[in-house]
Amino acid sequence: MTSNILLVDDHPAILNGYLSVLGFNDKDIELVPTFCYTCEDAYNAITNPEQQEFFDFIFLDRSLPPYPEMKIRFGEDLAILAREHHSKAKIIMLTAHAESFIIYDILHKARPNGLIIKSDATGDVLLDAFHDVIDGKTYYSPTVSDSMKDLLVREDYLDSINRQIIVLLAQGFKNKTIATQLGLSDSTVEKRKSKIKDFFLINKSTDEELINEAKKLGFI
Repeated sequence: MTSNILLVDDHPAILNGYLSVLGFNDKDIELVPTFCYTCEDAYNAITNPEQQEFFDFIFLDRSLPPYPEMKIRFGEDLAILAREHHSKAKIIMLTAHAESFIIYDILHKARPNGLIIKSDATGDVLLDAFHDVIDGKTYYSPTVSDSMKDLLVREDYLDSINRQIIVLLAQGFKNKTIATQLGLSDSTVEKRKSKIKDFFLINKSTDEELINEAKKLGFI
């Protein structure tokens, strides 16, 4: 059986390595590759009107040269786009970042079929991920699984309201305006900000430091 696969990373040698490993899959699938090295390349491949519902598998790195004109900054933006144009594709994301905050953001924003931390990405891990998503399972590499245990304990710290507070702070709004926009009291906003700082492990920091940490970890 032949399947079309989109592989996206800014290092061509890595993509060739992935394809070589996946060629040893035990499903007798022959993969026909499309390689992309930037967000712009991948955007064009994904949205190509002549290739809608074309890709069966998509392997995406998170950190790529961005495509600001179309507001594509990270691999998860491409994953969301791919869901619109290749709804049946199995999407596996890879990232060098093992921080639990970034893992949280990828899982909740992009909702990939698989997520692999690059330090875990042995040949066996790549094949396990490939086989699992084919079988309808979700695959997380060992580091992702370990981080998820921590996230499950602390997920309530970063619910949708707290994430909105982060965005509004980054836009320059003060507590009173944020409270009005979100229908909260000033004291509730302050308490939630304290929880956010605790989640980022930056207790007793300023709002500016909170914003900088959120940007560094890819939340905004």
